[in-house]
Amino acid sequence: MNHTEIATQIKKLDENIVLIYAFNGTGKTRLSVSYKDISKDSESGAHTGVYYNAFSEDLFVWDNDEDNDNAGIKLNINYSSLNAFHSFLDIINIEEKLALYHPKYKFRFNLYDDLERGIESITFYVDEELETPIKISRGEERIFVWCFFLALFDVDSLANEHDAHFFIDDPVSSLDDHNIFITAESIYNIIEDNYLKKRIIITTHHIGLFSILFDKLKKGQKSGRYNKLTKPYILNIKEGDLNLSSLRNDVFLFHLHLLQTLDEAKESELFAYHFVLLRQLLENISSFLGRGGIGFTLKEIGIENDEETGSLINSLSHKNAYRLQYNKMSPTEEEIFKDIFEKINTKYKFKY
Repeated sequence: MNHTEIATQIKKLDENIVLIYAFNGTGKTRLSVSYKDISKDSESGAHTGVYYNAFSEDLFVWDNDEDNDNAGIKLNINYSSLNAFHSFLDIINIEEKLALYHPKYKFRFNLYDDLERGIESITFYVDEELETPIKISRGEERIFVWCFFLALFDVDSLANEHDAHFFIDDPVSSLDDHNIFITAESIYNIIEDNYLKKRIIITTHHIGLFSILFDKLKKGQKSGRYNKLTKPYILNIKEGDLNLSSLRNDVFLFHLHLLQTLDEAKESELFAYHFVLLRQLLENISSFLGRGGIGFTLKEIGIENDEETGSLINSLSHKNAYRLQYNKMSPTEEEIFKDIFEKINTKYKFKY
């Protein structure tokens, strides 16, 4: 299948929430463009949804003002159809979206002389009295652009004109791991506000973001609202063709990727969301063996106090860890994690 055929397959779904884990090289951005093309209004050719993808980020371009030693450095916004909705944005709304990321800067909008054309550029600064322009880092820029679009998603007139769907493609590709929970929560809030009114499609290559959203939508405290309306998929390439398969059908491929991700993490830094991945790995093994929850696998791998450990894993993977500033595991949590992961590999000898 090609991207247009995959987009058509998604468009025909009954579910309102479509969550896709896409392996690298599968063309997530091309999929969002294909979905945009096939979902345009047949008469006017207008977009029927709102999109966040690599092209959204490309609208923001730095003007370094090198001729003046960077004195007027600013982030320009290339003009697009979205400019018509800029007048509905305010700094406070975007600051509220940014707050969980703990930004170290302030910003101001620079408007066109013709106010109907919206925002021409954005100036960032630290000193609130002088407002001396600065250039923020690439990671900070990606977070800002994401929050800018989060604020746009809230604009009623934009939603009313493009009210069929939101398509969100990988908003975390350049983020630090400790921001994954925050970004997952911001997407979850979009789902919570809109899932009964429009389709919401999320694609990501980040196994942590996928796992957190999957967990909240299918097994979380409010999953009763979303479970039957959520369709999780894996997008990969098989023999040169794209394939969109359900997570259940491709669980073997997914659990090997979980193993790879966790193995790499334990050799570098372990974050709170890795307990979400560990619990999914344990569940996948139990399911593959035809048994129930994670307790069976914990007992099989030799965890003596399996019930207590299972409760601890569930607690650590369900807590609102995104509210913590760094989300790193404590030494005790790291010890528990590494012990379980080592016992999994000793017992099953997975090759990955």
